[in-house]
Amino acid sequence: MVNLQETLKDSGPGAGLGRKNERIRSVLVISEVALACVLLVGAGLLLRSFLKVLDIDLGFRPDQSASIKVEYDDSAPKDEASTAKRSAIFQQILAKVSALPGVEAAGMGDYLPLGQNRAWGSLIPKGRTYPPGTVPGPLVYVVTPGFIRAMGIRLHGRDFTWSDTLQSQKVILINASAARFYWPNEDAVGKVLMGGDTALTVVGVVDDVHEDSLEGEPGWQVYYPATQTGPNGAQLVVRSSLPPAQLGGSILHALRELNPNQPSAEFRPLRTIVDRAGSPRRFFMLLVSGFAALGLMLAALGIYGVISYSVTRQKQEIGVRMALGASTGLIQRSVLLDTLRLALGGIAVGTMASIASARLISSLLFATSPWDAVTYLSMALTLVFIALLSAYLPALRASRINPMSALRSD
Repeated sequence: MVNLQETLKDSGPGAGLGRKNERIRSVLVISEVALACVLLVGAGLLLRSFLKVLDIDLGFRPDQSASIKVEYDDSAPKDEASTAKRSAIFQQILAKVSALPGVEAAGMGDYLPLGQNRAWGSLIPKGRTYPPGTVPGPLVYVVTPGFIRAMGIRLHGRDFTWSDTLQSQKVILINASAARFYWPNEDAVGKVLMGGDTALTVVGVVDDVHEDSLEGEPGWQVYYPATQTGPNGAQLVVRSSLPPAQLGGSILHALRELNPNQPSAEFRPLRTIVDRAGSPRRFFMLLVSGFAALGLMLAALGIYGVISYSVTRQKQEIGVRMALGASTGLIQRSVLLDTLRLALGGIAVGTMASIASARLISSLLFATSPWDAVTYLSMALTLVFIALLSAYLPALRASRINPMSALRSD
């Protein structure tokens, strides 16, 4: 049977050219599979990295919260009277907004996470000294009572109150990272930090908030009460059970009742701030995924074309094998095994290329190894599945060849 099959495969004046064409097509398929492999690995690594970014504890809960920029009269000289006036305006605004249906918490701060920020001088625990340059300056936020709750930031201790005035004890909130540095294995609540000659009592410790980027390590943060320190503008943050689109009109109306000059401003969900911070990573992941899908499609079409061509060229051989008793299942398995060999060859080449190219995108990965085994295994299984799926129709057609018709054809 072997000699007959070899004779049939080698017969005809165009047999040599046909085998050469088939080899060229096979090389092209292996190349297409290898390219798809590289693109799939890149897309898989970026996807796993992006999913890990989404799992980061931001330190605040953006869902069900939205913000709007508030305009208010802050033209008075920067003195105690202006601070008291500003506090009264903020308190009036928050009382008005908090009374709206669906509002669960409201507060104001001059900056929001993942946006602009600023740092002041270092704070030193009372009675201690540190070598110069060893204590970083924390990022500073000036906020009203209710801001921490509206942002969904976990708090140990107490929040600011409207009774924290210029005449009362100076108070601050610090984040967990700063508290661990200043007082390791101790409760920071009630401790005193010195800002120059000013004693600041820590009344609460909040979770670390990602202030610069989603991936970066949270730094130190300190929150001053707007009733004691002047803010740089005001962002109203509202936590509500209602969708922002439904609540935005009521918020703007309430603000204009207090200040007719309040301009129209977007009442934007905090989730959009987080999404914007992750948009470059998302864009690059989608771009590579699009190329990976295109590469996968080209590999599938290449496999289908080569296997179809091979079945057509070996029609007589298949007819002989079926005439000698080969079952349809055996013919299908033979075609699928030929396809699997092509796919595994492409996967082997593509895996080596992927290992080399993964280093090029390592700087774009977050908490993901460029040699992540799950990604490589998923890529291989996907390509094997696509290859076998692409070869199924040619294999089915091969198993349905009529032996007598095949033997009579030239």
